[in-house]
Amino acid sequence: MNKLKVSLLLSAAMMLAASPSAFAADALGGQVTSAKEGNMEGVLVTAKKDGSNMSLTVVSDEKGHYAFPADRLTPGNYRVSVRAIGFVLEGPRQVNVTAGGATANLKLNTTNNIAAQLTNSEWLASMPGTEQEKRDLVSCATCHTLSRPLTSAYTAAEFKNDVFPRMADFSSQAFPVLVQKRIVQRNQARTFGRVDQLAEYLAKVNLSTGGDFKYKLEAFARPKGKDTKVIITSYDLPRKSMQPHDAVKGDDGYVWISNFGENTLSRLDPKTGIVKEYTYKQTRPGDYSDGNLDLEFDRQGNIWLGMMNQTGAAKFDRKTEKFTFFPIPKEMLDDETQTAMVSPINSHVDGKAWINSAEKPQISRFDIATGKYEGWIRPFKDRPAGEPHSAYGVYTDKQNNAFLLDFPSQYIWKVDAKTGAVTSYKTPSEYSRPRRGRMDDQDRLWFAEWRADKIAMFDTKSGEFMEWPVPGKYVAPYDAQIDKQNQVWTNNMMDDRVTRIDPQTGKAVQYLMPIETNARRIAVDNYGQKPSLWIGSNHLAVIMHVEPLE
Repeated sequence: MNKLKVSLLLSAAMMLAASPSAFAADALGGQVTSAKEGNMEGVLVTAKKDGSNMSLTVVSDEKGHYAFPADRLTPGNYRVSVRAIGFVLEGPRQVNVTAGGATANLKLNTTNNIAAQLTNSEWLASMPGTEQEKRDLVSCATCHTLSRPLTSAYTAAEFKNDVFPRMADFSSQAFPVLVQKRIVQRNQARTFGRVDQLAEYLAKVNLSTGGDFKYKLEAFARPKGKDTKVIITSYDLPRKSMQPHDAVKGDDGYVWISNFGENTLSRLDPKTGIVKEYTYKQTRPGDYSDGNLDLEFDRQGNIWLGMMNQTGAAKFDRKTEKFTFFPIPKEMLDDETQTAMVSPINSHVDGKAWINSAEKPQISRFDIATGKYEGWIRPFKDRPAGEPHSAYGVYTDKQNNAFLLDFPSQYIWKVDAKTGAVTSYKTPSEYSRPRRGRMDDQDRLWFAEWRADKIAMFDTKSGEFMEWPVPGKYVAPYDAQIDKQNQVWTNNMMDDRVTRIDPQTGKAVQYLMPIETNARRIAVDNYGQKPSLWIGSNHLAVIMHVEPLE
């Protein structure tokens, strides 16, 4: 080959790195390769335009090709990033997208610090230890990732005498960016389980003995096949202190967002990325933590919030943009009262909405017209002393009977709206830890079994259960909801994935998110031609819209 041909080939290769796209339908596309693997499938490629709070993510296919559709990126300069555990992007990191499109072939190198990239599930799969020891660690990833204790050098004594008591002082809303403390220290045994054993185990698997980890850090396989057929739009919220616990799209086209650690409700415009915040003052002044958790719509389109340590519920009128508060009377309050959930959807039956107090545990309901509460109902009062219970997820059927997901156990509890009678139903899986879910229009309760790594359906009419495993291990599904095509969605708190399961076949598709997610509530979007999903990254102040391509 003569020098002229070599020169022409090199020039062509250089232009291909960031040139008008060879793929007519693409705004931006190219190959993802590494010296180790060649063409790489399952690499998440994210493009974020300069000056924008919105980014778009696609996944490379079996040939290592990725493509952003022409109608999803406008011309401009974009920052490119990737997610592929075990690899880092060498380049290019900046691409100019023109009206004719652009090509950027991405080269990846192996990382020297895989510990900084592992999901919580990958940490647990890599570590030695018994099933019980690893399961005990799952609760530690609620407020922060497992990398924090595992890359520390704390000894067993330091974990037990310093770290655990300090963690027990923090409120449920606390996370590294915004620390809030409790009035009453959390019960350590209830929070951490076997405290002595957990301290000993953490000291064995962290860096307290010096040097490197005594076990190999292993990444899971990247997405393949149908798991790569997805587009994810991410929206950065205005402040890193915002915790988007619930993000739900309304019939007005906006996504409404609860804020776990601050006294705000937010509205996201998915078309522009603009976020509008609505702030309210403390409803329980003092040292009680700020924030709200559950976000629900009633049949009139009003938004309701569970007010957490501010206690009670709030109703937000979208037309007037005004809040109405339903405070719990003083005689019902103590320093541990924590209203995570509110259930107004069937209040038209009797004019009443249900709330919980997750820490005690107990539930109540109030008359919406008068604001009068009926007093606490304690569904678990006849259970053996010391047995852990919590009224977490609270959902109602068409008669406004309340169904409670008993998170520390394996029970669902029904409270009859007319008689107050309490009935318990045990899930097929032992110690399943039902966490959160959604009642469908057939009065079937779909919910996630956090410890069992399953989703389940409870038929409230027949009392029958069905369960489906979520692929993976130590994934901790948090929520579940069925869409208009009868596919059931859940979010894995521990491995940054959302899962869609066909309940007829049990087959699952899983979509890896572009960032560490710690997702809580999921919200199916049935407004489009195809169902999609909205979730929040509770620790990174990001909202994500997950759109399957098939």
